[in-house]
Amino acid sequence: MLFKVLQRLFAKTWGLGNSGMGLLRVAVVDADVQKCQGLCALLEQASIHGAPLYSLEDLHEHLKKEQVRVLILDLDTLAVDNNFFRNLKKHNRDLCILCLSSRTYHPGLQEAMGSHIYASLVKPLDSEELLYWLKSILEV
Repeated sequence: MLFKVLQRLFAKTWGLGNSGMGLLRVAVVDADVQKCQGLCALLEQASIHGAPLYSLEDLHEHLKKEQVRVLILDLDTLAVDNNFFRNLKKHNRDLCILCLSSRTYHPGLQEAMGSHIYASLVKPLDSEELLYWLKSILEV
């Protein structure tokens, strides 16, 4: 039921139906399989295709096969550094990266936060905030 409400809210608030959000190709990377699948299910209910990936290796393989517009990455379950984000953006310039984390500050990721990450969302994830950021990416 929450998903249907979000879908209607999204369509009403931003004037986008299924076709608008269907343009986004999203990859969700989270080592926690259940949380990854849950986030993909949330995206699907908003008519957004989300590919569930469970490791950085899965991400690299996926990016070789499919073009992705948005990457949602869980910083709490994956070991990433500035170099990872630098290389990722070097090879995927149009990729918009959204990060999820239970922490508000990541001292080792200052460069990535300032240059490569589109937005960092705090956990627990606010679905309206996520949809806001996805809508802003769609408009870019």
